[in-house]
Order: sequence, then C-alpha cells, then structure tokens
Amino acid sequence: MHIIKVPCSSANLGPGFDVIGLALSLYLELHVTVTPNTPSTHPLNCEISYSGVDAGSIDLDARNNLITRTALYLLKCHDISAFPASTHVHVHNPIPLGRGLGSSGAAVVAGVLLGNLFLPKPYEKARLLDYCLMVERHPDNVAAALYGGFVGTYLNELDPKDMARIEVPLSETLPEPAGSVDTGLRPPIPPENIGHFRRFAWSPEIKAVAIIPNFEVSTAKAREVLPKSYSRSDMIFNLQRLALLTTVLGDSPPDPALIYSAMQDKVHQPYRKDLIPGLTTILSSITPSTHKGLLEVADQH
Repeated sequence: MHIIKVPCSSANLGPGFDVIGLALSLYLELHVTVTPNTPSTHPLNCEISYSGVDAGSIDLDARNNLITRTALYLLKCHDISAFPASTHVHVHNPIPLGRGLGSSGAAVVAGVLLGNLFLPKPYEKARLLDYCLMVERHPDNVAAALYGGFVGTYLNELDPKDMARIEVPLSETLPEPAGSVDTGLRPPIPPENIGHFRRFAWSPEIKAVAIIPNFEVSTAKAREVLPKSYSRSDMIFNLQRLALLTTVLGDSPPDPALIYSAMQDKVHQPYRKDLIPGLTTILSSITPSTHKGLLEVADQH
C-alpha cells in the first residue's frame, strides 16, 4: 500500500495576495493499493472510495474526480492511458471544501503524487510542481501543499500555446472537476520551471486557528469582486507590509504589534467583505490590544 498525505493550506496571507502560503496540519490522505493481474470493472481501472467532508456529494468515477483526473493527466503526458489494474484509491478528506483552506490545491497535489507512483521514472518534487501548476494556477496554495511550511511563490509567464490545449485539466472549472476534454491526444509536457518558491522561517510560538463558516465561497466568486486595477498608493501599501511580513513571522519571540500592522491589506480583503457576513466587524473589533496573544485575523479566500 502507498499512503499519500497532503496538507491543507492558507494563502493570501494579509498583503500577500496570490504570493505567500502556509501549510496547516489538516491532511488529505490517499491509501493506494494495486492488485496485479486482476481485471477491473471500474473506469480507468481505478476504484475510488471516500470518507470525510461532504461524502455524499463526491464523484467517485475516476473519469470525473479531480484527484484521479489530475493523476491521469500526468500519466497521459507519458502515454499511459489508465491506472494499473486493479487500482483502489481510498480518499480520506477532513479539509472543508470551498472554505479557504486550499482544498482544490491539496487535491491537485495529491493527484500529481498519485500519478507519479505509476511512472516508469518518477519525478522529483521540483518537476511535479510544474504539473501541479498546469492544473491549479495558484502557486501559493500548491507550493505550500507540496512542500509544506511557509512559502513565497511566483509564476513565470507562459506562452499562450502552453495554456491552450483542452486536454489539460483545470481545477477552476469545478463543478466540472476535470475541466479537460478527452480528445485521445497526448497532453503537452509542461514547460520547466513554471513557478518558483522559497520557504521562509516560521516562529514556533505562532499557531494558526482556522474558523470554518457554514457556507461556501468559490474561488471564482471571490475573484469576481476584485477590481481590474489598483491605485499606486494601495499597491505600495501592500508591498511595504509584505516585505516585512515574510521576516517578522519568523521572529522568536514574535512581535504582535508589528505583525498585526504588517498583515494589513488593501488589495483583496476590503472588496470581499460583503461575501463574508460579519467580517468587517470581526476585523475591526478583534486586535492584539483587545485579545492578548492574538497576532491577526484575516479572510483567507
């Protein structure tokens, strides 16, 4: 049996919209078994079982499930059109869906790691990151899920032809999880070094607490409310704070006042306040001065 564990992640930390991400200690797990020389009646030779969040709504058809379709994308890039017979993947997922904890990023990373199990020459993580970023375009969540820790990331600009092929699945097309069309063609091998990351220090005294709402906000909806352009002053505001934030979160002991100030943002949170009932009140009323030990409260969608 192979066991794959992928952490959830929190991205868009304070002023670091689409830039920095943090892996958290809640894990998507795959338990993978292969029974050789046994015929399979399941699509793509892969049986999926599932336990955890929203168990009744998860598509267990390997042709549609985001994890297995991502794995199949990697395999098809290497002329492998199905899983070995007979493959069973049990998915245990405690990560809430659509709640800002990188559930789709974790699924994509898990899928790429799953596909990598069946390659004749498995890839190292650095190359797997390229495959992840062809499916999930948010490097902050993906790098945190793949490597763990507190990371800074950026994407290189891709040639439009690298993004045009309809065989490449895209996680943003949920609820059509695969997002790709089975044309029977081999998908293109991703360019190398699509994205880059570096892990920052994280103070051992700092702990993260995730508050999970009882409603979903899709990534697409959270991005729709953002403006097409920003003022220079707002961009400078965020860049100044981001430059300090990546360092001060690694300080031991941490400085609550400095971290709280460095976590302020004018790029995404102000525009999303109406999507999260009560967010404005919470952000303004809970501070390090009112709650000892608190460093910051933030919307992480």
